[in-house]
Amino acid sequence: QGYHRFADQRTMLGVRNAMDSLSNLPFILFGSWGCALLASRRLKFQPGALQFVSIVFFLGFIATGIGSLWYHMAPNDEGLVFDRLGMVLAFSGVLGMIAAQRVSARAGWCLGIVTLLLGPYAVMYWVSSGSVGPYAVMQFGGMALVVGMLFLRGSGGGPRWEALIAAYALAKVFETMDVQVFALTQQLVSGHTLKHLVAACAGLAVIFPAGGKDAV
Repeated sequence: QGYHRFADQRTMLGVRNAMDSLSNLPFILFGSWGCALLASRRLKFQPGALQFVSIVFFLGFIATGIGSLWYHMAPNDEGLVFDRLGMVLAFSGVLGMIAAQRVSARAGWCLGIVTLLLGPYAVMYWVSSGSVGPYAVMQFGGMALVVGMLFLRGSGGGPRWEALIAAYALAKVFETMDVQVFALTQQLVSGHTLKHLVAACAGLAVIFPAGGKDAV
């Protein structure tokens, strides 16, 4: 239960844990932006698997922002369920996109759908058993898989994978240094708040793909 005790617990404008809560708004903003770009065809992904999993990614970003905002206003296990469900949706999109762009459309469909099914199972397993093992395997193993597939030659353009991975890695660093960052900044901002802001930048790596918006 100590996980729920974050460094910055200030209430601002009536919002509890305001900085950790409101720093989730970029997820909703970038997720909505990405969906709008896809709908208007200003962000052109290859029809089929890559386009489908990119939609999953942006919807996952929106769900992550809403779930994490809800959770941080009153941190508890129940709220964390919705937080993590949103994140596994975004992770499914990431894994599907890298497989579709670096391996094949069939691989994108398979990996995207499999993780879309196993992700919620991993969260529910944690709820029923208290073990985060399957969830940790999906998150960290999934990102290791993304890194591994970077060594494969992609077809056409695609998301800026190096930027996406860097955003994820830096976000994890800030997450582990929540208290330390809060102290170093003289209680201006906490590590967890910065985690949200940096992680949200992963959405920009998809919104502005390598080679321009028409390259994918």
